[in-house]
Amino acid sequence: MATIYIDNVPYEVKPGKNLLEACLTLGINLPYFCWHPAMGSVGACRQCAVKVFKDEADTKGRLIMSCMEPVRDNIRLSVDEPEAKEFREHVIEWLMTNHPHDCAVCDEGGACHLQDMTVMSGHNYRRYEYKKRTYQNQYLGPFLNHEMNRCIQCYRCVRFYKDYAGGHDLDVFAAHNHVYFGRHENGVLENEFSGNLAEVCPTGVFTDKTLKQHYTRKWDLTMAPSVCQHCSLGCNISAGERYGSLRQITSRYNGEVNGYFICDRGRFGYEFVNSPARIRKALVRTHLPEAVTKEVALQEIWGELRQARLIGIGSPRASLESNFALKALVGENNFHLGVDENDQDLVDLSLKILRKGPARNFSLREVETADAVFILGEDLTNTAPMLALAVRQSVRQQPLAQVAQASIPFWQDAAARELVQDKKGPLFIASITATKLDEIATATAHASPDAIARLGFAVANLISENSPVVTHLSEAEETMAQQIADALKTAKKPLIISGCASGSEAVLKAAANIAGALCEQVKTAGIVLTVPECNSLGLAMLGGHRLESAFEAIQNGYADSVIILENNLYRCANKTAVDSFLGHAKEVLVLDHLHHATTEKARIVLPAGTFAEADGTLVNNEGRAQRFYQVYPTPEDLQESWRWLINIGTSLRHPVLSNWKNLDDINQALAEADNQFKGILAAAPPAEFRIAGQKIPRESHRFSGRTAMNAHHAVSEPKPPEDPDTPLTFTMEGYRGEPPSSIIPFFWSPGWNSIQSVNKYQEEIGGHLHHGDPGIRLIEPVQTNLTHYFSEVPEDFAPLQNHLFMVPLYHIFGSEEQSILAPGIAQRAPEPYVAICEADAHALQLKEGNNLDFSLEHQIIRLPVKINNDITKGTAGLPKGLPGVPYAELPAWAIILKQETTWKHQPQIIS
Repeated sequence: MATIYIDNVPYEVKPGKNLLEACLTLGINLPYFCWHPAMGSVGACRQCAVKVFKDEADTKGRLIMSCMEPVRDNIRLSVDEPEAKEFREHVIEWLMTNHPHDCAVCDEGGACHLQDMTVMSGHNYRRYEYKKRTYQNQYLGPFLNHEMNRCIQCYRCVRFYKDYAGGHDLDVFAAHNHVYFGRHENGVLENEFSGNLAEVCPTGVFTDKTLKQHYTRKWDLTMAPSVCQHCSLGCNISAGERYGSLRQITSRYNGEVNGYFICDRGRFGYEFVNSPARIRKALVRTHLPEAVTKEVALQEIWGELRQARLIGIGSPRASLESNFALKALVGENNFHLGVDENDQDLVDLSLKILRKGPARNFSLREVETADAVFILGEDLTNTAPMLALAVRQSVRQQPLAQVAQASIPFWQDAAARELVQDKKGPLFIASITATKLDEIATATAHASPDAIARLGFAVANLISENSPVVTHLSEAEETMAQQIADALKTAKKPLIISGCASGSEAVLKAAANIAGALCEQVKTAGIVLTVPECNSLGLAMLGGHRLESAFEAIQNGYADSVIILENNLYRCANKTAVDSFLGHAKEVLVLDHLHHATTEKARIVLPAGTFAEADGTLVNNEGRAQRFYQVYPTPEDLQESWRWLINIGTSLRHPVLSNWKNLDDINQALAEADNQFKGILAAAPPAEFRIAGQKIPRESHRFSGRTAMNAHHAVSEPKPPEDPDTPLTFTMEGYRGEPPSSIIPFFWSPGWNSIQSVNKYQEEIGGHLHHGDPGIRLIEPVQTNLTHYFSEVPEDFAPLQNHLFMVPLYHIFGSEEQSILAPGIAQRAPEPYVAICEADAHALQLKEGNNLDFSLEHQIIRLPVKINNDITKGTAGLPKGLPGVPYAELPAWAIILKQETTWKHQPQIIS
């Protein structure tokens, strides 16, 4: 530790930081603009000036920029010295000369870092009387609004977009005081993390366009801590509501998971919550759809199910509590995992690897520190976007050693990047087709899943002879395998990334073998495995039977009725099979929040709350259990799936569910029933948790208009709804201090109204939150010197005549079931297609845009061709989950039909 003196007061601080970080960590308010804790310092804004003195006798001192000055022992500085304060006031005045006085109409008003820093600097009077510089704004797509006149030239936007996130279509133009931050022409920002500009920008240049459509000031939002539902990474988010509709998603800092950022799907995919396709009333269908009250629905359920032979189908997008409640209701032998057969095998295998393998499953924070990475079978930008962002930071690790040798602090970003230039650490990618990360990769291979697995097995064998030998590799494959093995063996912290996206167990096994071989060499090796959905790993840990066995139970008469939990079966099984299953069932009851093909076949439909209207726990791909909270109260008929299941269990006089009253009861029962879930009790405080006898408010102390909101009903203020499940309230009354990290509804501190206020909640800047980051890990690797190696090396891929091997492709905008209902996401989604290489297209006499007819799993499908020369000859890419592309269990062989086939009926595309 180093001792520094700030205004003659000694403080113990960590060396290696800059003075601005040190001051903020100590809780001392010091204004800044260009510096960002995730991106370091460039000294562009001159706003963080302090005075530094040689020693105690020095009374004159000199002005320096605190973000550019390293902490050193016995350094003396002053934040409050009059000349330093005057300098900061002049700087903000210069920056404000061209800034419009539009706070009243600016979307950033009330949550603006510029406002905070202006007040903090003491600048409160505008002397500038001349014409302001003005710019023309650009159309940047459906996610962001552009208002260039508000710019103060801090350069944060281009530093994040280009240097941190790897974007290419946002830049800075012109020079001096006339710089312009935007695209070379109007157009959609292409980078998948562009939405972070709304938080990175300290003013209102880039703002959330989806919020603008139903704008509400930050202080008038009811907010709650939540977890993103759109992939398996479990990024932390804060959700904001007003007037019964969800209006905004912002990143919620978690030092071990997503840090300061989230992807665009996570930020803008929330609008499915407000979709016209929402189920808001219980439906009991007789001859016609009929909306009924909760009581009538439960009475109908009691009459139909009390004598029924009942099975349940769970869901990887439903909470752990909802799945467990359904399992308890129908019984362990009658609970089925509502997932694709192949996905179930892949997730089960992933769980086995994480539990029994010696390699640690890295968090996103640990991924950023890996110094050699090998990705097998994953297109991370489209399947796990924030993991791709973390990998972009990891390739800097080896070059940063050169920075350290030059005695340049890592936080001195401009100098570090100038020294490193375009150097990258080792990153190797073996994927089905080209990925966005290829541009920073050392070497890439685009191949079939079996070929990717063979390459992985070969790498493992080169690291450890205990891993099986791979024969008949090409010279190019042998060379690449040796290159990858050498890089991983020489790295200090190598990382293997794989997952379920390729649809291949062999790829997962190869990844496990490499990680095991590295650990055998006494390496601090890590592994990351992605899984399909937000709670896929939690559902696999809970356990259950296959979906196919549910179909057989109904069709063979072992059961006659089914409860389907938050699941569209047409997305995880063949249409013919699902039609037959639902047709044979005597009673079909679906709990979900959106209408889809499965709810249309159900006689009883119950309206389940979305993540914004429910409490629950998700287990991410890391095995980290994290709690999400209901943002706002809902009408009585709309409630959590687990609460509906408790209601059903109570009406059926179920011996277990009848005793459950709230979320804590379910979690206690789950922890007692299954030892692996004991940790979830520590994932968040229980409902009776209080600080100074008070709950934590979801509304800010400035929340306004409570009586006016209900003036069309009554002018008196109604009693606020009670929350029996959490230590949060639906009001502005409650404890105003800092709550435990898992239940922080929003970041705010006196003088810090923007997202930058998170610095007041951290142990150190960029570090963990006070009391630890949210979530608890339920899975840790086995500590053993023995590595189990998978020995089944697949044969090399060989094309079949008149067939194409269909492999899954993914799109960040379009493949995920719920986010595609958000208008902005839908606008970015591609049209349906099938991807083949030019050689196959030539053989089939097809051109780009022509229709390809093929038979896949007894379905005849017609899709337009997209030429993709990264696809292996003899294979074809089918976009999984994309609307307009029918479900198929992939990978699978498809039969090519003669293109002149005369159809008796047009091929149906099942959405």
